[in-house]
Amino acid sequence: MIPFIKNKLHFLKAVLAIIYFRYPARKLKVIGVTGTDGKTTTSTLIYYLLLAAKKKVALVSTVAAYVGEKEIDTGLHVTTPDSWHLQKLIKKIADEGYKYLVLEATSHGLDQHRLLGTNVFIAVLTNITHEHLDYHKTYAKYLNTKAKMFRNVDVAILNKSDSSYIHIKKILNSGTKVVSYSEKTLKKDLGKAIRNKFAENYNRLNATASILAAKELNIDNERIIKGIKDFSGIPGRMEEIKNKKGIKIYIDFAHTPNALENVLETLNRKKGNSKLIVVFGCAGERDIEKRYLMGKIAARLADISIITAEDPRNENINDIIEQIINGTDDISKQKRSKIIKEPERGKAILLSIEKTARRGDTVVICGKGHEKSMAYNGKEYPWSDREAVLFALMGKARKLTDNLD
Repeated sequence: MIPFIKNKLHFLKAVLAIIYFRYPARKLKVIGVTGTDGKTTTSTLIYYLLLAAKKKVALVSTVAAYVGEKEIDTGLHVTTPDSWHLQKLIKKIADEGYKYLVLEATSHGLDQHRLLGTNVFIAVLTNITHEHLDYHKTYAKYLNTKAKMFRNVDVAILNKSDSSYIHIKKILNSGTKVVSYSEKTLKKDLGKAIRNKFAENYNRLNATASILAAKELNIDNERIIKGIKDFSGIPGRMEEIKNKKGIKIYIDFAHTPNALENVLETLNRKKGNSKLIVVFGCAGERDIEKRYLMGKIAARLADISIITAEDPRNENINDIIEQIINGTDDISKQKRSKIIKEPERGKAILLSIEKTARRGDTVVICGKGHEKSMAYNGKEYPWSDREAVLFALMGKARKLTDNLD
């Protein structure tokens, strides 16, 4: 189908959904969060800050939806829910008396009008970096798609340290309140709370954006500090897997050049004289350009890079791996990491933990995070990096057909 026609059909579907469910977002204050990296952490943290303030709040993110104490699984490899399911969910939230909704917004969701009628009151931007160019084709189109959420909002919370800041600020309505932030924006008690909770610079930025959103909703500092302190993190986001081998093992969703660089730089600061081992791949039928970039980043920042599968879909996994390895050629042989190819992700994780890492080393497994499946040849197979790590700690390689008892 011609993309223009397909987009119009998405728009029509969104309008019909708004009419059918009677524009439920009008009853809520919606806080929308978008960006390339960090939007799930930021939206979830805003949700927790409002909970700490005893607000009746719901959350819809790409990991899950929370309505009261009930968690609603949002599926496999999801972006923002389609307009029909989203409006249905918003109606449920409004009908149950909730006053606030924190909504994570993806670029696909924005481009396909899935957020039409969500009535965003506060819009938060984390960053806009290299991602989804297979879909948007150019960075300029990707940037303009993200900008859609900010055109008619009351408050725009923008990352002043990100290259997108000037562009997004220009398209805002004259009546929109602009709240700019950087890592040094919050000082005193709030700044201390962030520093005590988050070691990673990127998560300090995410936390700053979250706090500023909470303050726009008149949440006091005491409640905010409690919410930060009690925040337990998100599965698959720098999630540490404890073990008896004396190895630091982390699972992270980093699947973009920016996210991978942030994770590796953070772990490099912690590793001391030990080795940093990264296991990662790149998705098939997605942004090809980032493969070279991620190979280059891993070669520069890790001691050992194990390149493996991450949702190859209908592409040849070995071709993807070679495209990633091409990026390592930009780093001199003396400075670049050791490269190991292992197409099977379960074997790659076992190799990193059982054969490659020694006591004191750090292993980080990137790209899948919280996800519960892996895509091969048009089929979704059950998959969990966490389970694969547990298999590896028992000396086994998790296979796509395995289930952990």
